[in-house]
Amino acid sequence: MIALGFEGARVMRHDGWDDGPLAMAQGRIVDGDAPRVDLSGYDILPGIVDIHGDGFERHMAPRRGALRERASGIVACAAELAANGITTAMLAQFWSWEGGMRGPEFATEVFASVQAVAPTVPVDLRLQLRLETHFLDSFADAEAAIDRWGIRQVVFNDHLQHDRIAAGRKPQRLTGQALKSGRSPEAHLAMMTALHDRRAEVPAALDAICARLAAKGVNLGSHDDRTANDRAIWRARGARLSEFPETAAAARAAGGAGDGIVLGAPNVVRGASHAGNIAAADLIAAGLCDALASDYHYPAPARAAWRCVELGLLSEAAAWRLISDGPARLLGLHDRGRIAPGLRADLAILDRRTRRVAATIAGGRIAWMSGDIASRFIARG
Repeated sequence: MIALGFEGARVMRHDGWDDGPLAMAQGRIVDGDAPRVDLSGYDILPGIVDIHGDGFERHMAPRRGALRERASGIVACAAELAANGITTAMLAQFWSWEGGMRGPEFATEVFASVQAVAPTVPVDLRLQLRLETHFLDSFADAEAAIDRWGIRQVVFNDHLQHDRIAAGRKPQRLTGQALKSGRSPEAHLAMMTALHDRRAEVPAALDAICARLAAKGVNLGSHDDRTANDRAIWRARGARLSEFPETAAAARAAGGAGDGIVLGAPNVVRGASHAGNIAAADLIAAGLCDALASDYHYPAPARAAWRCVELGLLSEAAAWRLISDGPARLLGLHDRGRIAPGLRADLAILDRRTRRVAATIAGGRIAWMSGDIASRFIARG
């Protein structure tokens, strides 16, 4: 951590820009003076808080079976996060019957790697466990992993194609998913059918595990809510986070009850959901979004914020809050997400002309720097 001040830049405060000096020391934003760097032509914004992203997977397993050095993948992931202005990242890892990179064995490798690497990199790396609702026989193991690795956020998914299984039809993409899991298509389908057949046991099991996790202070959420009733059921279990609601009805139900709504930044950038669900921009326009997440692409949050401005949906300050203060609030991280005295020195420094990230400071440490801005820091002496 370094003591340093900045002048000449625009600074994104909670309600908008100002051009006053900014200083940091001991990893925090401070009111005092410090040796200053001239950042004329640059903008300083709060570091991005990524509430949900699985882009780390391509670093952990760039080709199936090719690499086993998981820790090196997390180091590379941290560098990519910082290069995109992300200073806090929730790495969303499946715990699923789907197997392969979504199975418990791979999840355990991810958790161990993050625990080993996190203290050595500036970006704050955190874990989210994505638990498949029908993976009943693994609930106890998942809960043990949550306890062991200190995981503070759990989101529930259901990726079984119930309608097709109930109708006796082959699930979509069965062969590809089976190959990824290391099973034959026949074995994979048999397992999916067996899980589907136990669906009557699922609600009570979910009630129980949610109650236990909530009692431990774990932040709970649901994924892909489709109806207002879906959201009501999860809210009753203590899951007050609605990730990627698929319909306006589900989003309105979440917003009306004060639940946190997380949408995908790539959806905003694309202008549509890749899965054919409601466009995130439409929900943002309706005031039904608290945070944008990288989902699967780490450059997307910053680009999505600016896209909200370009579309006339939000002011620059309000758009940036969707990737900084908003997600920090939903995660209960009240020491970040804004630029204010006493908060963490998490800063994304952007070239004003191109809006590209030129430097990232996480917890008062330089996490990323590229190009001409480096000469400004060197010249301060």
